[in-house]
Amino acid sequence: MRIWVDADACPQVIKEILFRAAERAQVVTTLVANTVLRTPPSPFILAIRVAKGFDVADHRIVQEMESGDLVVTADIPLAAEVIARGGHALDPRGDLYTEDNVQERLAIRNLMQELRGSGELIGGPAPFAKSDRHLFANHLNRILTRPKDAS
Repeated sequence: MRIWVDADACPQVIKEILFRAAERAQVVTTLVANTVLRTPPSPFILAIRVAKGFDVADHRIVQEMESGDLVVTADIPLAAEVIARGGHALDPRGDLYTEDNVQERLAIRNLMQELRGSGELIGGPAPFAKSDRHLFANHLNRILTRPKDAS
């Protein structure tokens, strides 16, 4: 298993959790972004810089990931593609995407995008909270410690 991070919008506190987990579990963790990323020196932590553009990082992650890999992303269309390819997807707020919930979340996302586009809905997600960080860390730990044949 490898961990892929859609890193452009990933909160730094989540990246720090991932850095510690990569070292502890000795799992290769690759951050993909269209900006320069600072990462600690480690054989388990890599950064890939992609060209700027719509969904360039997402496409690179889908191209590189394999079944059983974990992708950390808040991008629901990317999460849906990861699930369809046999991967695991975890939102930085700690929500685990599954075959059972990703299509519903995609439909809700599309509806919200439509409402925002029409001016009927203003605002974005709630601020990142300490509880989000704990939920993320708990899900990450469960994924990393599950038996290899249970992926």
